[in-house]
Amino acid sequence: VQFVESGGGLVQPGGSLRLSCQASGFTFSSYLMGWYRQAPGKEREWVAGIDSTGGTTKYLDSVKGRFTISRDNAKNTVYLQMNSLKPEDTAVYYCHAADWSGVNYWGKGTLVTVSS
Repeated sequence: VQFVESGGGLVQPGGSLRLSCQASGFTFSSYLMGWYRQAPGKEREWVAGIDSTGGTTKYLDSVKGRFTISRDNAKNTVYLQMNSLKPEDTAVYYCHAADWSGVNYWGKGTLVTVSS
């Protein structure tokens, strides 16, 4: 199993970034996909999730209306569009895959820094 995460970087408050996570080594279209984040000195937290077809999405309350999760099963890729970024969004963002039997896979993470 492999994830290639990209799109992180330094952005000013109010700016936007789009994270991508391309997966291989498992049946991507059968898995729930999500993004988690871990800020310095804090626990890892769930940010957004999407079902296997892309028909249902859910978000952490603090990112609702600003972040959008989507997926392209033909490309084995999940995305996180992040708008109106705030300094408190600064964290390492991790791609996550899960199936209903409890199998979990994690990406290595991509750093997002929101600072002026």
